[in-house]
Order: sequence, then C-alpha cells, then structure tokens
Amino acid sequence: MNNKKIIMALMATGALAGSGYGLYHLGISQGMKDANGMQAGTSPSDSAPNDKKVLYWHDPMVPGQKFDKPGKSPFMDMQLVPVYADGADEGSVKISPRVQQNLGVRVAEVTRAKLASSIAAVGTVTYNERDVALVQARSNGFVEKLYVRTPLDTVRKGQALAELYVPEWVAAQEEYLTARRMESTGMAGLQEAAKQRMRLAGMTDDHIRAVVASGKLHPRITVTAPVSGVVSELSIREGMTVMAGAPLFRINGVATIWVIADIPENLSAQVRSGNPVEARTPSSPGTVFQGKVSAILPQVDVSTRTLKARIELNNPAGVLVPGMFANLNFSSGVDKEVLLVPSEAVIVTGTRNVVMIAQDDGKFLSVDVETGAEANGQTEIRKGLEAGQRVVASGQFLIDSEASLKATTTRMGESPPTAKVAGPVHHGSGKVEKIDKNEITLSHDPVPSLQWGAMTMGFQLPVGGLPRNVEVGDMVIFDIRPSKNGMYQIVAISPTTGAKK
Repeated sequence: MNNKKIIMALMATGALAGSGYGLYHLGISQGMKDANGMQAGTSPSDSAPNDKKVLYWHDPMVPGQKFDKPGKSPFMDMQLVPVYADGADEGSVKISPRVQQNLGVRVAEVTRAKLASSIAAVGTVTYNERDVALVQARSNGFVEKLYVRTPLDTVRKGQALAELYVPEWVAAQEEYLTARRMESTGMAGLQEAAKQRMRLAGMTDDHIRAVVASGKLHPRITVTAPVSGVVSELSIREGMTVMAGAPLFRINGVATIWVIADIPENLSAQVRSGNPVEARTPSSPGTVFQGKVSAILPQVDVSTRTLKARIELNNPAGVLVPGMFANLNFSSGVDKEVLLVPSEAVIVTGTRNVVMIAQDDGKFLSVDVETGAEANGQTEIRKGLEAGQRVVASGQFLIDSEASLKATTTRMGESPPTAKVAGPVHHGSGKVEKIDKNEITLSHDPVPSLQWGAMTMGFQLPVGGLPRNVEVGDMVIFDIRPSKNGMYQIVAISPTTGAKK
C-alpha cells in the first residue's frame, strides 16, 4: 500500500512539472535567494562556480540596469542574477582557437620603432623667382641694335643684349670733357662735379671710366646680361624709343629651379621647410634630382583641399625646364621612435579609432586608441596601447560581428549617448492571455537564452501590429528582443497547430 502511494505521488509531481504552472514555480524557485544573496539550499562555494568574482547583479529582462548587491528585481517578480568576471559583460569576447582559425584571425605585436614616413606627390616645374634679373633703361634713348631678338633665348653673363643711343649722355660727357680741359688751365674741382652729373644721367661706372680713359664722347651704350639664364621677357625692338625706367629684358636663372607641389591637407603636418626631397621626371629616366622644401605657402585650395609646397632643386645641366611634371618623394626626417601597429589593425568608425587586443586566454578586448602618422602600412599609436601587446590585424571585423564594439565599450564604463535599441533575438512559446492597444500578455514557457523560467508577463506589440490570426487563448511561438524603454518587444509571433487551449 505504501508503495502505491509513493508511485502516485511521483506521478503527480511529474504532471505538475510538465505544466506551465509547474514550470513557472520551478523557475521562481530557482531564482529564490536568502538574505545573504545565496540560493536556497546552496552553499557559498556553489554560488560562484570556481570562485569567480561577481561583477554585479542584474535582471535579465532589463540587462542595462546594474545592482551592487543581490536581492529581488524591482521590475519583475524574480531574484537578481549575478554576472561573473569571466562573463561577456567583462568587456571582452572569447573565441575558441578553432573558430579563430575559421575566421582567419591574424595577430601582430605592437612594436616601438622609427616611422620612416614618405609622402609622394606630383609637382610642376617653374622658374626660381629668387634668381631673376630685370634690365631697365637708365635714361631716355633709342634702340639702335638688338642682339637678342626672341624670348626664351639662352644668354651668358656679360653677353651683349642691345645697343642704345642716349642723347642726354652726350651733354653730360661734353661737360666733363670741358671741365677736364679747364682744370689744366688752373680751374680745379670742376671735373668731379662733371662726373657726378654723368652718374645722375644714368651712366654706369664702367661707361664713365671709358670716357675718362679715352677722352672722347660715348653716346651709345651696349646693354649686357647681368646673369646667365633664359630671356623670359623681351620688351623692345630695333628703332623703338625707350623711356627711363622702362623694362627691356627679364632674365631667369636656371642653375636652380622651383617645383610647386600640391600636398593634401591631412598630410601637410608631415611636410616642413627644410625636409629633403627627391624628384624624378619622365624626360630624364633614371636621374634623381636632390632638393629640399623651400617653403609651405600659407593658403589652402578650397576646391582640392591641398596646400602648395615650394621645392628648390639643383639644375646644373639645365635639364629641368618650366612646365614639366615631376614625381616627388618627401622625407619627414623624424628620427624619434613611436609605437607602431599595422594600419589594417585600426578600425575607423568615423568618431573613434578602435583596435582589438588579443589576450593570452583566447579573449579579445576592444580598446580606443589615438592614432598619429601613417606610412608604409604602419600607423603610429599615440595613446591606448603599450609595446609588446598583440592586436588583431586580420579578422577583427568578424570578431566585431560576434560582439558589438559599442556594447563592449559600454560595459567597460563608457556610456553611449542613447540607449541601445537593437539586440539579440530570443525565441519562446506560450499562450496569449490578454491583448491591449500597445501590449500583449503571454504565459510563456522557460526562455533558456535569457535564463527565464515560465511566467506570465507583458510584451510590446510588433512595429507593424499583431497578425490577424493571433487571438486571446491561442498557443503561439514568438521572437523577442530588447526595446528602448527596457522592456522586450515582439519581433515575430504566430499561432501553433491547435490554436486555442
């Protein structure tokens, strides 16, 4: 008789556990804790597996709210659940070695080395405006003979350019010669005054010495080139009348030339005056022209967002001529050592730069970094990393898909500007108890992915509303995810076979 009673009691217990009511109370009883935060019937060693540190407690239905001690949830009729130090909320994600291999995860070490930055640019060759000579008329006169007749002719220093007849010089020279004869008769001092008169008329010292030496009139002057170079401007022709101060020739030297290069605005900080530059031109393959940055022009082109850099190059053979294109390589000349990581390891989100640190226990942690210069596939890290750490150089975007970087940063202590709306989808089943305007009440079975037991609770309706075939009393399957206000919202819902109970 006693055996029959025992068998009947066990059957009743099994039937109760299989019903929704039984599951509900089973879920609640599993969440019950005593005043010390321990589950009923458990010892302190059982509460934290492997003696793991408890970070905080939270309600799985409102995961964004954290509590510093155990107790009953203020949102639902259930106990708070502990989150341990090795959980996902630690700020890292753990991936098994096999999954890492499938994802193609590759790591690289943070090193300290010199960043040999080199910037490539294209420039246009132009004359060196500091090596220019302008030949002007010193007095009114006439062009009697022209030796250089076309622009862009090459001239040497001292070469004759033109011959001018200057009437004003005739009177000044006659006055000097008269004063010279009068001094021989005893009238001293007139000769120096006459020389000064010739200087005021525009005669050069060489021309004055020629008059003094010969004792004859020299009404014509031969204009010579003051420097070697190219006649870039020719403003006179034979027979023309010229006025004092009128430009006759403009001669540009070609021993050194300028190259005007466009430097992108974001790279302009790496180019400084005095930096060495190497130039190459298609017209002289294999020849490297050495020079340096002469100046950075203080103006940005608003259409191309570039700055003009003026490079001065030696041009001993006169190979470089204005209008040529030149390929330039700038060297920053910075010798200090900096922290370097592969450029592909840096995730640029638009508002911050992030790298994934690979830890020894197979975990990956996202870290915000401050980047600096970039060259040759390497990026300078100014803040956020230390030498010797390992960062993910390949596959970090797939790791990002496994654990949201934004959520990880939030768990690390950085509060996002707005509450996170999207989240993981959880699957469940249950019975429709009540349908209101903005809410549906379900008596659902346990949801293992949320650590929920069976219970009755309300959910927000889907964005598009409930399907027409869902009514009170139906047995349904549903998908839910967190919403803005901390509640869970129905993503999808549909009745199961045998709609009502």
